[in-house]
Amino acid sequence: MCQKREGRIGPEISAILGNDGCSSTLSEPGTVVVYQRQGCSFETVREMVFALDQDKGLKELRVNMAELIEFLDGCKIFVARSANGALYFELEKAGFSVWEISGKPADFLSIILEDEEKERMAAQAVGVMGIPAPAERSPGSFFISIKEVQGRSPAISSKQVLQQFIHEGQFRELEIICDHVPPWIEMDAACRGFSLHSEKLGPNECRVRLARASAGSCGC
Repeated sequence: MCQKREGRIGPEISAILGNDGCSSTLSEPGTVVVYQRQGCSFETVREMVFALDQDKGLKELRVNMAELIEFLDGCKIFVARSANGALYFELEKAGFSVWEISGKPADFLSIILEDEEKERMAAQAVGVMGIPAPAERSPGSFFISIKEVQGRSPAISSKQVLQQFIHEGQFRELEIICDHVPPWIEMDAACRGFSLHSEKLGPNECRVRLARASAGSCGC
């Protein structure tokens, strides 16, 4: 396996690490390290100390995140132990693929690279097949069964079907049938000003309802 990869250069992957060398969160002081696979191993390309002052407010946070994104310089894969709220939103808005993983880079870099490649190939296949969209059942009320979509086309992910639709927010209510609640939907829904309610329908089936929240969003 190593000989086949000799000389092969992979995409860059960045991660926020704590003092213990394990993935940390952007809300905690740490070091952002950018890795790249070179042959059989992952090499450190660049790194920077990163610490947010949570007391300075959202404006300063966005300035800090802009500086981080500039440092990442084209690297579009970011790993943290957890990512949420405005920090997650700033990365996603900039087009990052955000991974939430606990552990040391040696334990997860190869896994992420392989899964990113699978996602890229799946996206190419979806581009040929076309991505289904939620159906409007009544004005402002939409429905889609991710279970049915993936039953017909397993390569299609819930993000490919729903993320842009949720980001555009041109609906009053969205009902989704799926086998589990995709974690990314909870954060995206909150950041776009939608409430989320889920209920279990069976062993491998649940209903998720997104509705326009009466209160404000998470401030993302």
